[in-house]
Amino acid sequence: MINFYTSCIFFNFLINFLNAQCPMCKLGAESNLNAGGSAGKGLNVGILYMFAAPYLVVASIAYIWFRNRKKNFDASEAKSEVKFSDN
Repeated sequence: MINFYTSCIFFNFLINFLNAQCPMCKLGAESNLNAGGSAGKGLNVGILYMFAAPYLVVASIAYIWFRNRKKNFDASEAKSEVKFSDN
């Protein structure tokens, strides 16, 4: 199941990398590249960076929440075992 999610994420980023620009930005970047400039490459990377940033923030928050939830669950489970052992 993890391989399925990993491959979905990989293909999602691949598709977005290939088509990450609006038509007007793409036209401007292509004309810049044809004229010998390199602004088009940086534009595409910048768009992908802005696209990925919110997902990384949400994933980080979810990871921290899950890790703390697991610690709290283990601690409460240990307390309940102590209460039952006194009987």
